[in-house]
Parts: sequence; structure tokens; C-alpha cells
Amino acid sequence: MDFSTIKAIISDMDGVLWHGDMPLPGLPEFFELLHTRALPYVLATNNSSKTRQDYVGKLAKLGVPNINLDHIVTSGTATAAYVKKHYDANTLIHVFGSEALCSMIRDVGFNLTDNGDAGVVVAGIKWDLTYADLKRASAIIRGGADFIGTNPDTTYPMPDGPAPGTGSMLAALQAASGRDPVIIGKPHPHMFEAALDLLGTAPEETLMIGDRLNTDIVGAARLGIRTAMVLSGISSASEVQASEVQPDALFDDLPALLTVLAAQ
Repeated sequence: MDFSTIKAIISDMDGVLWHGDMPLPGLPEFFELLHTRALPYVLATNNSSKTRQDYVGKLAKLGVPNINLDHIVTSGTATAAYVKKHYDANTLIHVFGSEALCSMIRDVGFNLTDNGDAGVVVAGIKWDLTYADLKRASAIIRGGADFIGTNPDTTYPMPDGPAPGTGSMLAALQAASGRDPVIIGKPHPHMFEAALDLLGTAPEETLMIGDRLNTDIVGAARLGIRTAMVLSGISSASEVQASEVQPDALFDDLPALLTVLAAQ
């Protein structure tokens, strides 16, 4: 792959920049390179459990201060934008997810409810998940509410290995309600298109860096975005080898990718 044609970067965060609260090698050097080269960038994550402000704070704690909110797109912000575009402001929303996701839905003008009068159920990862939560949300969906999922990631990279992700919780809601959700996050186009709009670059001039083959790489490739995959997160080299969709470049980790980028 000729990296000299790349004019902007989209990067995943979980599994590329960190595992949980543990930074991965190459984190500060990555941002040093972006700023030195004046490369526009967007950090795009399927994680809907944190606000953009949360990610700015997390990056600062990990030694990368002063990141602008506009550099961050999450499946939560993309879902909130989707709901705002497609539903009347009087529609009541039931959020199955984190307080951060609740905040994102409120911020675009919607009122929340835990009752059957909800017109939409928005579902993301829920760290304190209970049986009662599943029962309530699935009943509202069965009652006729639209069902929207923030992302399809069945697992979430953590220092001690993959943990259940949003997709696992969506699967439970699907089984209990008999309904399939509309999915907003990667590999669907909404987040990639939002990132490209912010960057102002063409897909073929933009590089997506990700650790998950079936979301980061497949979704970007569908839109013609160039792809670089790192093996520091979810997907393995054997999965890549067996896949019909191949990344344009494959690296063990972020430092290996930075070595090539810095040489261009």
C-alpha cells in the first residue's frame, strides 16, 4: 500500500489505542505523528458507553491532552443524530444502555421513558445489565416500539481478553422480542460518512485503522476507504487469512504501522 497518498486518518480506539484503561504501545507517538504531519483525523469508536467529553478526558489521562471534541465520533453520537433526523421531537425514547447514552439522546432534544409509551428503544452496552432491564426493553419492543442498536460488536477488548459487547446484548433483546434492530455503528455507513464529512477528504485519500475485521475493515472497504488493520485487539491473523475482505495493510500493532507511516 502506498501511504503517501493518504491525506487523513480515521482510527478506532478500543483495541488500537488501549485495552480498557491500559494504553497500548504507540499511543502518544501516534498523535505526535498526526500533529507533526498536520494530518486531519477522526477517532471513531463503536463504544456507546462514553460521551465525547469522556474520551477527551481519558486521552488526557493517558498522556494525550487537548483533543478537540470534533475529532471524536462514537456509535452513541451517530445514533443520537440518526434518531434526531428520523423521529419527531415528541417521540419518547427508552434507552437500554449507559447514562452517557441517555445523555446523548437527551442532548438532541428527546425525553426518555421506562414505560410502554416509548416509540423507540435505543440499545447500547449496559455494564450493570439485569434481567429486569432485558424484560422491560424487550416488552416495549414487542409492544411496537422501533428497535435501534448502537453497534453490532459481540465482544469488547479488555486487558484480560474479549468481554461481552453490545452485540451480545442486542442478541438477547432480539431473541426475547422477535425483532431485529436497525444498527447504526460500524460496519454500517453512518459513522464512516460522519467521519468523512468532518475530514473533508475522499474515501481513497483516507485511511481507516482498526482491530476488528468485520466492522472497522469491512465497513470502511465498502465505502472505498483505505484500510490498515492491527492485531492488537479482537481479530486474529488467521481470521484475516480466511476472510474474503482483506485490509490494504496488516500490522502486528500500532508501532509497526507508525514505522511505515513515518517513512512516507
